[in-house]
Amino acid sequence: MHPQKRKTNVKIKEIIAALERFAPLPLQESYDNAGLQCGLTEAEVSGVLLCLDVTEDVLAEAVDLGCNLVVCHHPLLFHGLKHVTNHTLVERCVRMAVKNDLCIYAAHTNLDNAEDGVNFCIAERLGLIDVQFLEPRTVSLPGGNQVKAGSGVLGYLPEAEDSLAFLQRVKQAFGVEALQHNQLLERPIQSVAICGGAGDFMLDAAIAAEADAFLTGEMHYHIWHGHEQQVQIAVLGHYESEQYTRDILRRVIEAAAPNLSVYDTEVRTNPIHIL
Repeated sequence: MHPQKRKTNVKIKEIIAALERFAPLPLQESYDNAGLQCGLTEAEVSGVLLCLDVTEDVLAEAVDLGCNLVVCHHPLLFHGLKHVTNHTLVERCVRMAVKNDLCIYAAHTNLDNAEDGVNFCIAERLGLIDVQFLEPRTVSLPGGNQVKAGSGVLGYLPEAEDSLAFLQRVKQAFGVEALQHNQLLERPIQSVAICGGAGDFMLDAAIAAEADAFLTGEMHYHIWHGHEQQVQIAVLGHYESEQYTRDILRRVIEAAAPNLSVYDTEVRTNPIHIL
């Protein structure tokens, strides 16, 4: 049951500005399309619905709640549309958003790469300390300001634990039905590298940093080979690794507009089911 909606005079563009102060768009990867997906930002916010993925059911939920701003992690629009019909999910969502005056905003790899972003959130849930970027960099923003950014993070368990205990920690912290992992590591685990989502591109960096374990959301089959007793690999699932991204978005939005009604979607948008 969603809480009762509150009134506010905040404009959509003010919420977007707060999100972009936390995770500036220049932090996103070159292939990405984070930012405003559709909608008019001069309108006052009637409520915000948070989700990982935009679907028709999520947009219907926003309409039912009286929300005119949907903030997602995964962009609805990765590529340009040459027509807007009912043929694809993306096209149907665009039509539905426009018809209902909904604004859709995505914070994706800019949020992954931001300080205290997605990977820091994962580390926090695991109870890691001394968390730093695995591959840090400095990004220049318009106007000459610079911010810290990076791919993945490296943190430490307060006390070393055996590999089975670590994997059970991961499974419990994220409430997953199944956790993929390689051969159990025969040494204690204390240093943990993390890259949420499709993060197997960071495995080599984790090994170079001498991490005891590497946690991600997706990993291609052939990349698993050859790392037995080198690093403990654990794969949560893409959605499962990023499910708490909404907590970050909520904190940023509520700090900028404490009286604004902010809801987590109650729609399951993970298309993958485990039997």
